[in-house]
Amino acid sequence: MRSISGHADDDVARAKRAALANRCERGWRVVCGGLIQPTAARVYDAIKCHLKNPGEQLPAAPGCGCGDLANGCSKLGAGLFLGLGFGRGNVNFEVCALPVGGFSAFEDNEMRNRPVAEQIRIADTMRKLGMEMGVFVAHKIYWDKPNLASGDQKYRQEFLNDIKNSVEIAKRVNAKWMTVVPGYLDFRKKMDYQTSNVVESLKQACEILEPHNLVMVLEPLNFRNHPGMFLTESPQAYQICKAVNSPSCKILFDIYHQQIQEGNLLPNIESCWDEIAYFQIGDNPGRNEPTTGEINYKNIFKYIYNRGYQGILGMEHGNSVTGKQGEEKVINAYKLVDDFL
Repeated sequence: MRSISGHADDDVARAKRAALANRCERGWRVVCGGLIQPTAARVYDAIKCHLKNPGEQLPAAPGCGCGDLANGCSKLGAGLFLGLGFGRGNVNFEVCALPVGGFSAFEDNEMRNRPVAEQIRIADTMRKLGMEMGVFVAHKIYWDKPNLASGDQKYRQEFLNDIKNSVEIAKRVNAKWMTVVPGYLDFRKKMDYQTSNVVESLKQACEILEPHNLVMVLEPLNFRNHPGMFLTESPQAYQICKAVNSPSCKILFDIYHQQIQEGNLLPNIESCWDEIAYFQIGDNPGRNEPTTGEINYKNIFKYIYNRGYQGILGMEHGNSVTGKQGEEKVINAYKLVDDFL
């Protein structure tokens, strides 16, 4: 006979399983960005083989619902998955050491610079693996001289041409979101004039994106890693999105960048919520996996989950430890910050 406490434990366990199943339906997924270290996991081998041999049979993805991140599911269920990203240069998936079923999405900043044939092969691989495309960078970013902030028509037209080309890339790889960074400050102009110039460029870009139901996500960048950039803070991005007033112009809230630039993370996420379409992850200092720095990711994930977020969270960070041990450490870190029920 079980004790009363045993019955209570069973009830708690059943309630927790039900909550996990509900999470599976919420659509959360985490995707590794371009800073994760390469691995020789099975998924890497399968994808590498497929990209070299388009007719290669891929392993079937196991089912979901266990809530066991080590077996491909985080405690946010089928929804919150560790994903994978392409490295720079030659196609090279950078993945955490999880089986195929543990990946639901990836992001690739360099997608627009890849040959069309390669994009097609990547899209075919995603389709076969049942994966979703995260963000890719939509345009040339100016890191050391003003472009959109300047109001120069030459730079505006270059940007709009890049957006047009990125529409075709998005269709090719089944992407919905693309990253936009408005570029460097124009120190010869007042900030209000620069903001007006950026807003006008983004409005014209939205006219290109809206018919295709595509979304550019504006990414504020911190002063330490990227000094001199026009867009740095979430309230600034929020103001711009409200001025542009389009479903095709939203915010990419990179938690690492915003912790450095402004802190006050949860109040800023709450204030910007209706304009946020995408999150990226990285702890500070170090820009490595959660639990290696000062950011309380358990609380942040709990808040995002409770708000009903169903989008992608990009793991745009490094591993604090190299090799297989480091990959296991990343997985364990996400299991820890995911345990907020």
